[in-house]
Amino acid sequence: MLTELITFEVADQVFALDIMAIREIRAWSPTTRLPSVPSYVVGVVNLRGTVLPVIDLAARLGWPAIEASPRHAIIVVQLGGKQVGLIVDSVSDIVTIDSASLQPPPATSANGVVPFLEGLASLGDQMVMVLDLSSLAEDEKLAEAA
Repeated sequence: MLTELITFEVADQVFALDIMAIREIRAWSPTTRLPSVPSYVVGVVNLRGTVLPVIDLAARLGWPAIEASPRHAIIVVQLGGKQVGLIVDSVSDIVTIDSASLQPPPATSANGVVPFLEGLASLGDQMVMVLDLSSLAEDEKLAEAA
C-alpha cells in the first residue's frame, strides 16, 4: 500500500509524517510563553481563534532547542486528540513510499529519537525517519499544556 509523506528537516536530519496527519503548514509566528509546561513546549499561538500549543520538535526529540526565526515553519498536526504545532527547520517535499518498505527503527536504547519513530524509509541515497505522532503525545505534562 502506498503512503504519502511530507518530509522536513530538524537539526540537519530528514524526518517525515503521514500527510493525512497534517492539518496545515504555516509560517513561523512568535509564541506566547506559558508557565509550568515542559521545556519543549515553547508557547502558544492564535490559530484562527484557537489556542495552539507549539512544540520545539528538536527539543522534544532530546536535541538542543531550535532558535526559532522567520525561516522556520510550524506543522500543525493532530496530536493526542488536540491540534499542536511542531516547529521544524524547513519543509521539504511530498513523497510516496510503499508501506511495506518501511523498516523498523533500530533496537537501541529507550533514549533519544528511536522511541518516537514509526520506522525508516530509504529515499534515494538518504534515510528518512518517519515519526510516530502517538509516541510524541505520550507525556502527561504535554496533555496539560495542550
